[in-house]
Amino acid sequence: MTPRNLLITIAASVVAIVAVLGGAVADRLFGIRPLDYFLPPNTSTVTREVAVRELIREESAVIEVTERVSPAVVTISQVIPKRKVLEFSPFGGFDVREQGGEQDLATGFIVASDGLIVTNKHVVSASGVKYKVITKDDQEYDVVNIYRDPSNDLALIKVDASGLPVVSLGDSDKLKVGQFVVAIGTALGEFRHTVTTGVISGLGRGITTGSPFEGYVERLDNVIQTDAAINPGNSGGPLLNSSGQVIGVNVAVASGAENIGFAIPANILNTSIDQFRATGEFVRPFFGIQYQVISEKAAIANEIPQGVYVADIVKGSAADNAGIKVGDVITKFAGKAVFEEAGGLAVLVNKHKVGDVVAIEVWRDGETMALSATLTKAE
Repeated sequence: MTPRNLLITIAASVVAIVAVLGGAVADRLFGIRPLDYFLPPNTSTVTREVAVRELIREESAVIEVTERVSPAVVTISQVIPKRKVLEFSPFGGFDVREQGGEQDLATGFIVASDGLIVTNKHVVSASGVKYKVITKDDQEYDVVNIYRDPSNDLALIKVDASGLPVVSLGDSDKLKVGQFVVAIGTALGEFRHTVTTGVISGLGRGITTGSPFEGYVERLDNVIQTDAAINPGNSGGPLLNSSGQVIGVNVAVASGAENIGFAIPANILNTSIDQFRATGEFVRPFFGIQYQVISEKAAIANEIPQGVYVADIVKGSAADNAGIKVGDVITKFAGKAVFEEAGGLAVLVNKHKVGDVVAIEVWRDGETMALSATLTKAE
């Protein structure tokens, strides 16, 4: 390399270094990024910034919902009479120990400031048992009345109080799969006000809760599926949207699975509360059949319409009085097609009140018939 070419190379290097340093200084002092005119921004950095902003927003939403709603979430405790029992001592002989006292069971949430609280029916199903309610600030109230919904795993319990904080109920008909949710409850009957988050994993699910060994078995239709961690002690607690509204009542978990929990939609609760406030009791419409859902696949395979197959009829019920017969396929109820994906017949019945006259379309022996039924009160 000649001396002249060496000088040119050194000069070019100096210019490049000055340009880079100058751009860095300008960026640091004045917020000017001259290098962006020559090199594109680092896209991975932009993605990270967006992710951080989304994470901060989600965390803020969870904190805000928790702080606002937690005061209206309560722990439900069972009061077990104390008694003395003999236990074998490892050092020989027997020791006298005392058993009983209060045992945290599950969760509830306050819907009226005068002490009306929602929980699951199975939480307060035992008769002759005393229950207590413990608020977040450790105030304790004796449960003075229990009202159990005969059609759903819901119950309203009453305590003598005033000025209690209350939750806001949302519209569960507007829910979307993938929507963000928050659950608050007494996890495992031990960890009060545990907060978990997740999304709505599915809508319109049908599940069977309980077991014969626990003393109850109940079929629930049109429930919400979520992957927010729900444990047995969460039963009766609220499932909340990002605005802090209750959109479901946590009711069950899938045994043998992880992150599969279920909640009763808030609109079913809304209807129950409205009826309770109007009548002082739970009044639910009753149609009166046992049925099997005919899926689209089964309908095509058997060349019958999609709907519900009537397996049995309760004598004297609305269905019996309407002329429904065993073997009928109910295809429409109150003008709505009966589809498994939409929650089945139970959802359509529960949208009505006792005394409503509904039109029913039935497929019988290859023909379609139009009937009507007057819904009666569920006993």
